[in-house]
Amino acid sequence: MNKTIWNQKCILSPSLISVCNLCRLEDSVSELERAGAEMLHVDLLDGHFSPSMPLGLDTVRQLRARTELPFDVHLMATEQDFFVKELLDIGVEQIIFHGECEPHIDYRLDQIRSRGVRAGVALKPATPLSTLDYVLEKCDTVLLMLINPGYAGSRAEKQVPYANRKVQELHRLIQERGLPTKVEIDGRVSRENIEDFVGKGVDIFVVGSTCLKKEDLSASTQELLGFCGSVLGERGKQ
Repeated sequence: MNKTIWNQKCILSPSLISVCNLCRLEDSVSELERAGAEMLHVDLLDGHFSPSMPLGLDTVRQLRARTELPFDVHLMATEQDFFVKELLDIGVEQIIFHGECEPHIDYRLDQIRSRGVRAGVALKPATPLSTLDYVLEKCDTVLLMLINPGYAGSRAEKQVPYANRKVQELHRLIQERGLPTKVEIDGRVSRENIEDFVGKGVDIFVVGSTCLKKEDLSASTQELLGFCGSVLGERGKQ
């Protein structure tokens, strides 16, 4: 398993529920892996915090045994204790939970990190960064939602207009404190977002149907990886 991926400047995290054929999930994951994907974004929803339940823990457990790609888990659940314990037993590489429904953020970060797993906090679009004020040092990653979680299927749901400002404010806060914390964005992530934010505040991009084509997953993945490499090359010249 490639542990150095977390040090890369542009990490693509393809979303299983957005780009994979869920009836042939193992085949889709194998296709992503052959195309060069280095991570998988696993959304786990409880149907309460967010109105969707496309993946279950048993599916994640079975998939863990079929690929060595790191699992970047975004947990969207009102009650998180059971899910976190199960995910730690499954053996995922990163667990990001929502600060809005976790009464003990500090404890939860400690619990996850004590098992050698990367831990992070996700924030809905309107949740202020002040939520992180006393725990940012313990966050391996902070995930910023650019749309409201669970509504990706709604055409009316667009990226919030203050997304850029929030990303830049978080990046500045991390820089001021001298932290290695990664910034991850999720929600209608586009090539324009990648071009805007690579090397300018965002490290991990959750990519779904806006960037990848489910019907041509291999080619679109390779193309997107090439695009990211080109953007990084241009940044290096500046």
